[in-house]
Amino acid sequence: MKTYLVGGAVRDRLLGREPGDRDYVVVGATPQAMLDAGYKPVGRDFPVFLHPHSGEEYALARTERKSGRGYRGFVVDTDPAVTLEEDLGRRDFTINAIAQDEDGRLVDPYGGARDVEARVLRHVGPAFVEDPLRVLRAARFMARFAPLGFSVAPETVALMREMAASGELAELVPERVWQELRRALASERPSAFLHTLRQADALAAVLPEVDALYGVPQRAEYHPEVDTGTHIELVCDMAARLAPGDDLIGYAALTHDLGKALTPADVLPKHVGHEQAGLAPLRALSERLKVPTEHRQLAEAACREHLNVHRFDELRASTVFDLIARCDGFRQPERVRRMSVVCEADKRGRTGLSEVEYPQGPRLRAALDAALAVRAADVAQGRSGPEVGEALRKARIAAIAQASGKSP
Repeated sequence: MKTYLVGGAVRDRLLGREPGDRDYVVVGATPQAMLDAGYKPVGRDFPVFLHPHSGEEYALARTERKSGRGYRGFVVDTDPAVTLEEDLGRRDFTINAIAQDEDGRLVDPYGGARDVEARVLRHVGPAFVEDPLRVLRAARFMARFAPLGFSVAPETVALMREMAASGELAELVPERVWQELRRALASERPSAFLHTLRQADALAAVLPEVDALYGVPQRAEYHPEVDTGTHIELVCDMAARLAPGDDLIGYAALTHDLGKALTPADVLPKHVGHEQAGLAPLRALSERLKVPTEHRQLAEAACREHLNVHRFDELRASTVFDLIARCDGFRQPERVRRMSVVCEADKRGRTGLSEVEYPQGPRLRAALDAALAVRAADVAQGRSGPEVGEALRKARIAAIAQASGKSP
């Protein structure tokens, strides 16, 4: 029975990064031997155990054999005779197929350390095509590692295209797609996720509403990048820069312009009314992927209101109040604060405009704070029922006007 550190912890150490969770593989053991040693079982599909003291995960070495469509269609073998090399061989990418023994020595049968050095994301072997989720994992790893200079090996891209063409991406469980998307949006370069999926002809299968934006022109005086898909990539990267790790803001950035794919060809490159038009595809996407409610609500607010926020200086105080109310900002103020960041990412996510000032964001937040400072108790004296609500509204509009120099 031998234990090895495997996967991301080994990879990250080679990259000079702080390792995240530490995962181990155990060779030559049985489930009963693990139980006898005090480990606690947690795996459903194959034997995984928690260390009795550290709580870290230890999985028995295993092989997998394809038995059906989708990422669940596998038969797992955890016989004690399964070797470390066989276990590493079933992994997705060479950079994740490196083990480290208890003395710190690397076991690297598939050249993962070499690919770390060369900054290449390469599949381990032909079994890569058996799991369609790996297409999304490749894209998500690129969202994380593209800033380090990583690229996907051409032969891996070719396999990903085969997988996309097979139609198996349609078998992916929505929750798993959302999990990969969410992690990509929280990474440093979400655009690499989109770019990698497009490179593999897979974006249309996974995010058709987003794929439809590529090739759609915009007015060059407002969008020097012209292509709406390119704009979305820039916006997602800017969102990651302004709010690192915030996948709520990332999802709203990704989806704020979906309506532009629906603009009639004879109207292009103008997109009049794209904010309202974008709500239907946004809701369809959110429903299909079972996106959490908090993400949906922020995304819909940003989709509907981003042009209003851009022209904040033209709005009357009463119009700002109504905007905040439509977003439920008096009960959920953080939603409006996040929306202001999404709008800033939209403005600065354009070719040549990444360093422009966006005063509308802080001005909206200041108006929100001024309105929130007025409470029902401040205006309730001598009033009851609807009178309190109307007095609160007028007082908050006055506070917004005073804070922003606007007329009521």
